[in-house]
Amino acid sequence: MVKNYILDKAGIDLRLQRMALEIAEQNMDEQRIVIASILPNGAIMSDIIKKELAKYFDGVIEELTIDLDKRHPGEISLSNQPDLNGAVLLLLDDVANSGKTLTYALKPFLEHHPNKIQTAVLVARTHRKFPIQPDIVGFSLATTLQDYIDVEVADGVMTGAWIA
Repeated sequence: MVKNYILDKAGIDLRLQRMALEIAEQNMDEQRIVIASILPNGAIMSDIIKKELAKYFDGVIEELTIDLDKRHPGEISLSNQPDLNGAVLLLLDDVANSGKTLTYALKPFLEHHPNKIQTAVLVARTHRKFPIQPDIVGFSLATTLQDYIDVEVADGVMTGAWIA
């Protein structure tokens, strides 16, 4: 498989910084943001975004992780049960392909009453099969249905994103 890199580490870092700034800009009047990141790569993104977001956002930033089978989502587990009343829920993942993972990841939060729900992804493709569109995107890319996008991680650091 030939890997055509679309982002290197510096490009990823820059986009995550910009995403954090966008999150802060869109939530200036909010008091609390709960970042719900989809394992595994969403959690790595969450660490970086939380550090950057803290530079611009004066409110409370909380984190939790979501574990689900991305190919066949059924059981969804959360690292903790947050109180979302009055908070912004920020759903975070590395790549949005069809929208399926983001849609299913929302399921455990549907009984809560956050002020708003936002979705953020590092790389967004243009092939939606599910009715969800990321609010904050690091890199948008038109692809074919046959293309595959992967974000590489080494030692807990995002090192590149490629398409094949």
